[in-house]
Amino acid sequence: MKIGDVALPSPMVVSPMAGMTDTAFRRLVKRQGGCGLVVTEMVSSEGLVRGIDRTLEYAEYTEEERPVSIQIFGGDPDKMAEAARIVEGMGANIVDINMGCPVAKISKHNAGCRLMREPKHAAVIVAAMVKAVKIPVTVKMRKGWDEHELNAPDVARAVEQAGAAAITIHGRTAKQSYSGAADWEFVARVADALTIPVFGSGDCIEPAQIVERLRHGVSGVFVGRGVLRNPWILAQAQDLLQGRPARAVSTDDRGQFLLDYIELLQTERLREDPSFRHQAPRQPSRDHVEDAGFTDHAEGVGFSPASTRYELAPRHDRWVINKVRALCSWYTKGFENGSHLRIQVNAAQSLGELRDLIRLFFLSPAMSAS
Repeated sequence: MKIGDVALPSPMVVSPMAGMTDTAFRRLVKRQGGCGLVVTEMVSSEGLVRGIDRTLEYAEYTEEERPVSIQIFGGDPDKMAEAARIVEGMGANIVDINMGCPVAKISKHNAGCRLMREPKHAAVIVAAMVKAVKIPVTVKMRKGWDEHELNAPDVARAVEQAGAAAITIHGRTAKQSYSGAADWEFVARVADALTIPVFGSGDCIEPAQIVERLRHGVSGVFVGRGVLRNPWILAQAQDLLQGRPARAVSTDDRGQFLLDYIELLQTERLREDPSFRHQAPRQPSRDHVEDAGFTDHAEGVGFSPASTRYELAPRHDRWVINKVRALCSWYTKGFENGSHLRIQVNAAQSLGELRDLIRLFFLSPAMSAS
């Protein structure tokens, strides 16, 4: 299938999740197979335009991840258009607009899901971005603001007419956040009414659920929390789609994934690999966009304009530990004694201790010794 002129090798997409789906995680998921597209953590348009290091870090990716979409949020058409130009200059295949984030600190500034309450303004933003760039512009939204305002069909038609190349609909309202069940019948009805590709999102926790969702009349599926619990879920769903049993994942595999994640996070300290795309102008200020009402959610990046080398500002191992803690809160759900491991991981004081905990919990004696 295609989004605009961008061919996707699979209809399954790694959904953007703030603070979770960093480039290290996306690369590891991509290596397992079945992934047609990755989307970055949401990025502030304000921060991109101002060249704020913290913001630019969320937009980083590697060639290994392609095709890649960079998701931006904001409510000002001019700044969103300028941010789209920056994203295009960074070499992204697609730029996505976040119209689905239900978090108050985003929506209160006329961004995220709040844009669904103003379909005309949402369409103006899309039109401005489409005019500004040649890469496809896509939109991720929700079912509506609440059960009394289920206007995704109207918003979807408006942004389609404004030039959006594809739309993703999460089958819950903003007020629901992640409570209740995602309404895939609603998503299918919207998909039937449009001519552009429509992706669905919500409650894809098992490989068989992804296969079922793909039969709901959508062009593809965004998978979020399911991939945090099981990074092999896309590969397993692909197996099922191709008539094969879903591949087995051993506890050794799961342990090695976490160890590989730690390794990739550590190697992010120094970026000399030209596959990393940091081509947007940067400002040396450590400030970010709090004064504009937007807050970012990770550590900073330093850029030396005198060279082509991109370096992360010095980070303590604590940053890596905190990233692994966040992933483990999802990754270990459903495991026998998983809660015990989470307690131990949250108490770990060094990377060595963290690795030992992972090896002891997941790996067989032979793997632990290697």
